[in-house]
Amino acid sequence: MQAGKTFSSSPLILFQDTGVGKSSIVWRFVEDSFDPNINPTIGASFMTKTVQYQNELHKFLIWDTAGQERFRALAPMYYRGSAAAIIVYDITKEETFSTLKNWVKELRQHGPPNIVVAIAGNKCDLIDVREVMERDAKDYADSIHAIFVETSAKNAININELFIEISRRIPSTDANPPSGGKGFKLRRQPSEPKRSCC
Repeated sequence: MQAGKTFSSSPLILFQDTGVGKSSIVWRFVEDSFDPNINPTIGASFMTKTVQYQNELHKFLIWDTAGQERFRALAPMYYRGSAAAIIVYDITKEETFSTLKNWVKELRQHGPPNIVVAIAGNKCDLIDVREVMERDAKDYADSIHAIFVETSAKNAININELFIEISRRIPSTDANPPSGGKGFKLRRQPSEPKRSCC
């Protein structure tokens, strides 16, 4: 690590219905590639990438959750410890934007109180078949204080910008946290003297 830089790990989760392009966004961000035949995520997949924002390095620990309904119950185990969440919808399918609002509600009720939320309208390269107006999505994101961006994993539009904006909003960490921080010390309990009979 370079001198003068601080480093933090930021658990991040992506979720929404199947087919909106969550995995393609992650793949574009981490590997800078696109596979039109990418297989749907089963359960969850995990990838990492480190990015620099100002004088801090953020290592994103990315959980890409499955969009199928049968895996929905697993989502809380991923977002409870997350610093950020990206909820993805497909701009060509209105129902994915409606479902997004349910995910936001669940996240606000059961997720960490200070989680950074980003809404990504994916497939903005398909503007001619758009069903969700950008203004409507932006207004909704503003109403819940979320990041909003339209992306195209296929054409690499706004993918890095999305993660940089998340980096900007995740609270900075100090290399030497104050002693009154949230840490704790483990101490060995004194053992009780052994008692014997007779």
